[in-house]
Amino acid sequence: MSLQLVVIGGGAAGFFGAITAAEQYPDAQVTILEKSRNVLSKVRVSGGGRCNVTHACFDHRKLVKNYPRGEAFLRALLKRFDTQSTIDWFERRNVRLKTEADGRMFPVTDSSETIIDCLLREARRLNIRIQTSCGVQALQRDGDGWLLHLQDGATLRADRVLMAVGGYPQAPSYHWMPGLDNGSLVAPVPSLFTFNTPQNPLLALAGVSVPDALLRIAGTKHEYRGPILITHWGFSGPAVLKLSAWGARDLAERQYQFTFRVNWLPALNENELRGQIQAFRQAHQKKGVTTQALFGLPSRLWTALVQEAGGTEGIRWGEFPAKAQNRLINLLSNSEFPVSGKSTFKEEFVTCGGVSLASLNPDTLESKTHPGLFFAGEVLDVDGITGGFNFQNAWTTGYVAGQQLGR
Repeated sequence: MSLQLVVIGGGAAGFFGAITAAEQYPDAQVTILEKSRNVLSKVRVSGGGRCNVTHACFDHRKLVKNYPRGEAFLRALLKRFDTQSTIDWFERRNVRLKTEADGRMFPVTDSSETIIDCLLREARRLNIRIQTSCGVQALQRDGDGWLLHLQDGATLRADRVLMAVGGYPQAPSYHWMPGLDNGSLVAPVPSLFTFNTPQNPLLALAGVSVPDALLRIAGTKHEYRGPILITHWGFSGPAVLKLSAWGARDLAERQYQFTFRVNWLPALNENELRGQIQAFRQAHQKKGVTTQALFGLPSRLWTALVQEAGGTEGIRWGEFPAKAQNRLINLLSNSEFPVSGKSTFKEEFVTCGGVSLASLNPDTLESKTHPGLFFAGEVLDVDGITGGFNFQNAWTTGYVAGQQLGR
């Protein structure tokens, strides 16, 4: 009887692990079990439906700096499958990727279906079985292998198992997995989320974005500089999401109640900002303060900040009170917003935490205490910021685990 290799989880890491295993061990039978009705769901919605496959960073030392957790662990694995390996893997299967200005890489078709079709095509070519609506309730040691107890009451035997189930939001959700006792589970908390600011006076500006702002979490060392988006509920955009990733544990401990600070003009220090406003004021005494947005800020945002500072509609620079001007300078360089809660970014849920990296063999991703049980993808205590880094973790760990699965 052929070697039975079972992958639990039909996401990016699961498919990549299964395909790699099927290529590495052509005499084995590889099966993917997916509890939902559809496979590769997160691939489908990622990048606004375009699938941010990876990031165009080819220096491993720099690439791993985009992972708040798992940096050293992943760096070693990238020697075996890195960004260039991902690009080459898809190109050999007639899927070309393109690089955008911010380094994110997408299929040239701008469609996640291109990536999904490629993975499904490879699975069919390699005779990988795919069973959907097939949840696993428990794993039980069965001699040298495993007995999988399925949610429909059936059982399935496997010689080796790869856990690629993604991240769970609550620790109890992991308890059906063997190998997670004795502190080998790092408590999961959300990462990559947006900030809810229900008392925010800028909520009416939903849709307005600023390409370069400096964001800080008061009372911590966490800060990030980049694009920010004002939403109906608070703030989003790449800088907010990346800040949430770096601060994931601290913000969870604060129960998502904290003060969020925004410097809308990080290229200028306060003295430079004050000097430029004063110079403009002196040169344009009769101009309305709100009629021309300074520093390239969106006009709606500029007007809102002027009004928040105490400037009335139609007021001229020559009439603008010094107190209001000082308040405006403070708002431009250090706006404060009380955050009360978070929201998931679109449908892309990412978890900080999961299977402890110390509980695995770092060369094989096999459990140290449960031989024949492997882990890959977001179930690991590895997570990246936005920009294709979480998918690169999936490709890398799926590949490494898949190579070892039949050994």
